[in-house]
Amino acid sequence: MNDKLWYSKPASNWLEALPVGNGKLGAMVFGYAMEERLQLNEDSVWHGGVQKRENPDASAHLAEIRRLLFAGEPNRAERLAKLSLTSTPHFFGTYQPLGEMKLQFGGLQQPIEHYTRELDLQQAIASVSFQSGGIAYSREIFASAPDQAIIIRLTADRPGALTVDTSVNRRPFEGRWRKAGNATIIQEGQCGAEGISYCLAVKAVAEGGTVQTIGGYISVNEADALTLVVTAQTSFRHSDPEAEALKLVHEAAAREYSDLRERHVKEHRSWYDRVHLQLEDRVPAAVDLTTDAKLQAVRGGAENHGLVELFFNYGRYLLIASSRPGSLPANLQGIWNESYTPPWEADFHLNINLQMNYWPAEVCNLAACHEPVLDLLERLQINGRHTAKALYGARGFVAHHATDIWADTAIQSNYKSAVFWPMGGAWLALHAWEHFRFGQNITFLAERAFPVMKEAAEFFFDFLVEDDRGRLVTAPSLSPENSYRLPNGNIGHLCIGPSMDAQIIHALISACVEAFELLRQEDKRIASERDEAFLDQAKKVLGKLPPPQIGKHGQLLEWSEEYEEPEPGHRHTSHLFALFPGEQISPLATPELAAAARKTLDRRLEHGGGHTGWSRAWMINFWARLYDHERAYADLLTLIRKSTHPNLLGDHPPFQIDGNFGGTAAIAEMLLQSHQRELHLLPALPQAWENGQVSGLRGRGGFEVGMRWRNGELREAVIIASKGGSCTVRSSSKLNVYQIKASTKLETETSRIASVLAAMQEQAEFADSIVEASEGIAVDIAAPVASSDSGGRVYSDQSIALTFEAKPNYIYLLKKASWQMNKR
Repeated sequence: MNDKLWYSKPASNWLEALPVGNGKLGAMVFGYAMEERLQLNEDSVWHGGVQKRENPDASAHLAEIRRLLFAGEPNRAERLAKLSLTSTPHFFGTYQPLGEMKLQFGGLQQPIEHYTRELDLQQAIASVSFQSGGIAYSREIFASAPDQAIIIRLTADRPGALTVDTSVNRRPFEGRWRKAGNATIIQEGQCGAEGISYCLAVKAVAEGGTVQTIGGYISVNEADALTLVVTAQTSFRHSDPEAEALKLVHEAAAREYSDLRERHVKEHRSWYDRVHLQLEDRVPAAVDLTTDAKLQAVRGGAENHGLVELFFNYGRYLLIASSRPGSLPANLQGIWNESYTPPWEADFHLNINLQMNYWPAEVCNLAACHEPVLDLLERLQINGRHTAKALYGARGFVAHHATDIWADTAIQSNYKSAVFWPMGGAWLALHAWEHFRFGQNITFLAERAFPVMKEAAEFFFDFLVEDDRGRLVTAPSLSPENSYRLPNGNIGHLCIGPSMDAQIIHALISACVEAFELLRQEDKRIASERDEAFLDQAKKVLGKLPPPQIGKHGQLLEWSEEYEEPEPGHRHTSHLFALFPGEQISPLATPELAAAARKTLDRRLEHGGGHTGWSRAWMINFWARLYDHERAYADLLTLIRKSTHPNLLGDHPPFQIDGNFGGTAAIAEMLLQSHQRELHLLPALPQAWENGQVSGLRGRGGFEVGMRWRNGELREAVIIASKGGSCTVRSSSKLNVYQIKASTKLETETSRIASVLAAMQEQAEFADSIVEASEGIAVDIAAPVASSDSGGRVYSDQSIALTFEAKPNYIYLLKKASWQMNKR
């Protein structure tokens, strides 16, 4: 596996530094020899406090805004919306840095030789090593989740060689400093009036030498080795951040470094090792090239499957590092931010960006990383009830295009092409539905997912209005950040019934109906007259939503009417929501709409679309859903070549992390799709990935999948059924499906992956090695439980779908129909 970023020189700027994180605490490690720099973040360090910002004049002017839109006067409607709907104040606070830590070293001499800087993704450890004056120095930096601390370990191969002065600053917003013992300093402060209070603590544990605090420094002289422990807490989670930060720093410092490291690595690998991807290069790439050199070569036209693997693994690493149970969601920059006034407040954008951050969570076996979004969603539900009533006189809850740490649901900003969009809560509610579809936890559906989905739908029962064709449409709304040109030449943003809105509402209400029926079957308190009334209204609304429409160019319409586009290469392709992540459009079920989606993508790209990292990442997912493997692969290379920084972080520009997550999700989507109630194996495998294997991916329905392919054809696959039930597998290969019973020893997720799917990482014949590598499995195979030779549905693309009844905690081995099991 490709699990390391490495470089032969320090970072010259922030976009060359290496990120570490544990969900709450993060750092960017620069790797300077003489003066190490760590830029620090804590996920709840936000400027400002809770605000109630809804415009009190909104409800009085809503009807007039709608009248103007129906009269074809969007400019007047936009002006009135600006005055009456934008919030007071317009903006909420920003996500801010925790501070910056500097380690100034004494005794080092130029030249610095044999320098190496790396980030090991599998261990989640950043390291620096070099020689100076004949002494070898090394550093390890990691953000420990078990100990809720950033750990910095300094060693040298000569006793007494470490002399270092450590300080932390928050320039220009320095807090109050004080010593907390001979080896500990703290900084505490507040992020604006009524804002969040924070406390940052640093403690040094030296082996040999002396340690003392002088002024704002921890000064260490002539130590053999040194461990620095960094903790931080805020008033967002604790009434006394200082006491909690000191408690954590002392507890971590009391442990041996080897113990801290072992606890961290073990915990991190329990997440990271769930998925393995291997793509074999046709021509072996140079293994001694640094990561930036590999990137430069790919920018020059080379192909490097190892770099693609690394990019995929990096996205998984970044999600683990920036989103954990109990943390806030990954924002526009994950948790890594060096600016006190970051672009777009480094907030949670709900019109694509936050959703894209979590596209890889379920399929890449990181479902628990999704939990911060589900927590935020429930807080949006509470605040959004007030916003729905105050602005629109509606039931349910609403959220707009962006939110913050406080789950603010009022309209954010006065940027007219983006802010008047009441769909953010609805789109995010679909993430709760997806979490259920992958995990199949009926209690979660009953107690958390369905209630928030239902309330999101109820908002639209009140908000939708009927147009002159009897369709139910949103008004006012917009197609995110895009504009249209009227026949009279006027350019509008605010509109009636943009296509994306209808597609999201269709997906949401369809999910509500399906969830309702599932819960009624499970007898989960879905039986009251009120619930039945909701179901009836949901079905009526579904029947009156505008379907996707095709325009004069053969493209999907972005608005309810066909308009000219002032910017045909716009970065947003919102009207293809129904293709991805939605499911309304597919090549086999709706071929005409799929062809129109393809035409839409062609037109966007012909006019310069996909020029931002996240936009290009979305396009890769579109191509994967269209089964266009070569276009998906070409755009994946374009994403890496044009929208990736030297440290492989995504570029909007400026830096945004959604391109990383969207790209990782796209690679998974090329290998496995499960949205059409089937496990579609290798649906968009490009010719360049001729040989490879993947394990640990998850499909909807509670299935885990591993595959191995040769010469572009599926050779074997393993499916683990966690819940059981009907399983449909689709592949271009004719397959037999064999059932293998797992012992109770293999019933936990991690042990199954380790003992069963580990066999797919070996070069040996998989079908035989699985028996050897899977201790505790009783192999008892007679005839296949399903076979392409005796049944299956053949699609127009000649792929074959097999359906069988999967049993809970059973393993299913899929082989080409001509293969025979070598029994032992």
